[in-house]
Amino acid sequence: MAWTARCGALLRLTGPEGFSGRWRLNIQQRCEFKKAARKPEGRKGEEELAPSSPPSSARDPPAPRDPPAPRDPPAPLEARARDPPRREGPYRDFGRLVKPMFFTVGFTGCAFGGAAVWQYESLKSRVQSYFDQVQADWLEKLRPKKRGDLRKDVNQWWHSLSEGQRTVTGIIALNVVVFCCWRIPSLQRTMIRYFTADPASKTLCSPLLLSSFSHYSLFHLVANMYVLWSFSSSAVSMLGREQFVAVYLSAGVISSFFSYVAKTATGRFGPSLGASGAIMTILAAVCTKMPESKLAVIFLPMFTFTAGNALKSLVALDSLGLILGWRFFDHAAHLGGALFGIWYVLFGHELIWKKREPFVKIWHDFRTGGGRGGGTRGGAV
Repeated sequence: MAWTARCGALLRLTGPEGFSGRWRLNIQQRCEFKKAARKPEGRKGEEELAPSSPPSSARDPPAPRDPPAPRDPPAPLEARARDPPRREGPYRDFGRLVKPMFFTVGFTGCAFGGAAVWQYESLKSRVQSYFDQVQADWLEKLRPKKRGDLRKDVNQWWHSLSEGQRTVTGIIALNVVVFCCWRIPSLQRTMIRYFTADPASKTLCSPLLLSSFSHYSLFHLVANMYVLWSFSSSAVSMLGREQFVAVYLSAGVISSFFSYVAKTATGRFGPSLGASGAIMTILAAVCTKMPESKLAVIFLPMFTFTAGNALKSLVALDSLGLILGWRFFDHAAHLGGALFGIWYVLFGHELIWKKREPFVKIWHDFRTGGGRGGGTRGGAV
C-alpha cells in the first residue's frame, strides 16, 4: 500500500504528460493497477451522454478482453537463476571431472613409459661408462690430492647416501623451491591457481600434479619430507629408482583426483596442497610389501608397531575423516594414495611394469634406427 500511494503521488505531481508510453506501462506493472485510457477531449460531450460504466480501480478485476500484463518475478529469484550458488551450481557437475580423469590416466601412462625409457638409457650408459670410470680412477690416483676441496667433499657426502636418499633429494629440493615461491607476494595469484587443487577452480588439470609439490606451512613441508626421506631407501630398493619415480609422480596425480571426486560428491569445495597423497602411496607400498617391519614415531621412539598395523590405522583414520567431513587434512587424497599403493604392490606391478618390454623394444628400434646399421650396437645392451 505504501508503494502504491507513492506511485499515485508521483502521477499526481508530474501528470501523465511527463511520461512516455513505456514509462506508464512500467509504473502500472509495479503499482498493480491499470490506468484507464485517456479519452479524446473532442468527444467529451458524447461520452457524458453514454450509459455510465463502472469506474476502473485497483480492486476491480480486469476486463476479459484486456488481460493484465504478467508481472516480472522478484529480482532475488532472477539473480539466483542467473548466478546459482557456487556449491550447488555447475561445480558439482561430475562432467567437470572428465578432463581431469583423462589427464590422470594419460599422465600415469606417460610416467611409466618415461621410467621405462629412463631405465633403458641408464643401462646403456652404464655399459659405456664402465671403461670411462676405470680410466678416471687411474687418473685420480696420479693426480695429487687437494685439501679443502669443496667439490670433493660434496661428492663424498653424495656417495655416502643410499640410492633411495639420492633419488628423493631432487624431489625434496623441488618442494623447497615451491615453498619459497609461496613467500613471494607477486606470485600469490599464480601459486593459488596452479599449485592448489580445487575442482571448483578454472584450472583443473595442471594442479593435479603441481599441488603435490606445494606446501605453504613449514611444519607441513618438514613433516612430509622427513617421512619421504625415511621410507625412500626401502621403497627404492624394492621398486628401483626409475619405477619409484614413476609411482611417486603417478601417486601425486591420482591422489589429487581422488580429492576432486570426493569434493564434488560431497560439495565441500576448497583448495588443498601437499605431498601427503604421494607419500601415502610410498608408505602403503612398503607396508604392504613388508608388513612385519617395525616402525616407530620420531617423538615416541619407545613405542614400536608393525608396518601392517600402521597402514590399517592410517586407512581407518582417513576413512573416518572422509565420512565425518573433517577438514583439517585432505583425507580423500590420503586415502586415494594409500589405496593406490596397496593396489600397485598387489596387482599394478604385474599389470604395468612387467608389461613394459614391447614399449622398450619400440624405443630400442627407434634409437638404433630400426635395426638398420645399428643392430649390433643395440645388441650389446
